[in-house]
Amino acid sequence: MLMPRSRPRTKLRSGCPLNVSVEILGDRWSLLIIRDMMLRGFRSYTQFLQSYERIATNILAHRLKKLERYGIVATQQDPLDGRRLIYTLTEKGMDLAPVLTEMVLWTAAHEEHQNPELIRQIKKDKQKFLTTVRQRWLENSSHKDRRESLRHS
Repeated sequence: MLMPRSRPRTKLRSGCPLNVSVEILGDRWSLLIIRDMMLRGFRSYTQFLQSYERIATNILAHRLKKLERYGIVATQQDPLDGRRLIYTLTEKGMDLAPVLTEMVLWTAAHEEHQNPELIRQIKKDKQKFLTTVRQRWLENSSHKDRRESLRHS
């Protein structure tokens, strides 16, 4: 069962909602890890290391722990190799899909970028894009398995 580990949270500078979100998500590496999990289906440490942006191992380890601490990412042991962890987005993490989508659209409107196909998909039907991302997450996560087992109990 995937559950975020409960660890004490870091003291935040203020309770302002924007400050809280920036302190949790405000660095590029956290957002790129979430992107890779959400859009590319990454689940292993090795996959994150092979991403286009080439994150350093120490930064990756720190960001994954931080995202787990805040309940955005959950871990479980790999059933094929108990020494490895599998990372998945929690529902809280998936709820970031509309936020990341808006960031992509903002970039498309104001900056140069290299993924016109993604922009085209989002602009054509943003709600369909978000529904597809969430459906893929449900299909590829143990959340679906847990929900089905709850229905049958």
